[in-house]
Amino acid sequence: MVLLRPSYRNRTPRPGEHLLKPIRQLIESVNDTLKGQLDLELHGGRSIDGVSARIGQRLLALTAAIWHNRATGQPITRSLIAYDH
Repeated sequence: MVLLRPSYRNRTPRPGEHLLKPIRQLIESVNDTLKGQLDLELHGGRSIDGVSARIGQRLLALTAAIWHNRATGQPITRSLIAYDH
């Protein structure tokens, strides 16, 4: 197993280093969605089980919204604004 990490500025780039930027952008996008649209920083769970249940509920809600938006041909599929009451 080889650990993939960025090289120092004064060193030659490592093999596979070009793959890190898109992966990091994907991770940042997922984190932003979880914190922003799903309010995971304000989950209100008091135990690990409670937090896990709330995260699961919100991920399921987002997945259902994405599926519904795609099935109905909505221009923006990753938005919960239409369902926010």
